[in-house]
Amino acid sequence: MTVEDIRNALANKVVGIAGCGGLGSNCAVSLARSGIGKLVLVDFDTVDRSNLNRQYFFSEQIGEYKATALKVNINRIDKEVVVEHHILELDPSTVTKLFNNCDLIIEAFDVDVEKQMIIETVLSEMPDKYIISGQGLAGYGNNDTIRTQSIGNLFIIGDAEREVTNDQPPLGPRVGVVANMQANLALELLLKTD
Repeated sequence: MTVEDIRNALANKVVGIAGCGGLGSNCAVSLARSGIGKLVLVDFDTVDRSNLNRQYFFSEQIGEYKATALKVNINRIDKEVVVEHHILELDPSTVTKLFNNCDLIIEAFDVDVEKQMIIETVLSEMPDKYIISGQGLAGYGNNDTIRTQSIGNLFIIGDAEREVTNDQPPLGPRVGVVANMQANLALELLLKTD
């Protein structure tokens, strides 16, 4: 497929992204650059200076809602990408409502309880949808430990071990690797022939 073929194939595809931090913002930008037709972004948090080491935001966006700032950044990259954004904290009912028309969902939360909630909701309430989760991406190095595991329509990318701590913070390179692997797998799933 040529670049134009890929863009044409993605023009009608919709990806939901739960969380617009390190994983979500970088994944969304990669999908936008690839020609995705529509993104549904959901996050309730605001941009903080501490986010700039790994999230696709700029210093002048500090204090803005992440979903709003990310929409602006994506529209600066490609005005043809439709970006629907919501500023709220997801629960099972809003997951099904907001992501029902998505072809697949990217889980990009920080907190394990939130990760579990969206994964369980998608698998039980929308079993025909793919969900791609990022887990175990703290620190730096150890590229060979980052892998993709799949269980039915659930895909988990990361090392599934290195959780974020004060001694092992999330840093741009490793977060970016996982986010781009999420985007790459999303493209593979969206472009596969039926």
